[in-house]
Amino acid sequence: QLQLVESGGGLVQPGGSLRLSCAASGFTLDGYSIGWFRQAPGKEREGASCISSGGGSTNYADSVKGRFTISRDNAKNTVYLQMNNLKPEDTAVYYCAAGGRSSWFRCSGADFGSWGQGTQVTVSS
Repeated sequence: QLQLVESGGGLVQPGGSLRLSCAASGFTLDGYSIGWFRQAPGKEREGASCISSGGGSTNYADSVKGRFTISRDNAKNTVYLQMNNLKPEDTAVYYCAAGGRSSWFRCSGADFGSWGQGTQVTVSS
């Protein structure tokens, strides 16, 4: 059974940092684009960042550029999202998802099939 599990969410003050992890079980992430998506209450799901299967190409939403960094360790079957200088508007449930080899380029949820259950990130003082 293919499964993705997110971890690392929590409550952080504005300006703080968190690192999210996306671990796979039942399959290897190698060969898949991986995306981090987020959805705030009352808002549509947004692609925050995506990474190619080999890790050499990345895509970031304008709202997170310069603050978030996506990376992957295929040996550990895990993808990370380092989030720095967090803002209240980053508050959302964050999901990771696996897609095809070219899915990272558009970084659209419609191109990703296997989803995790999500982890809550709350940025508040």
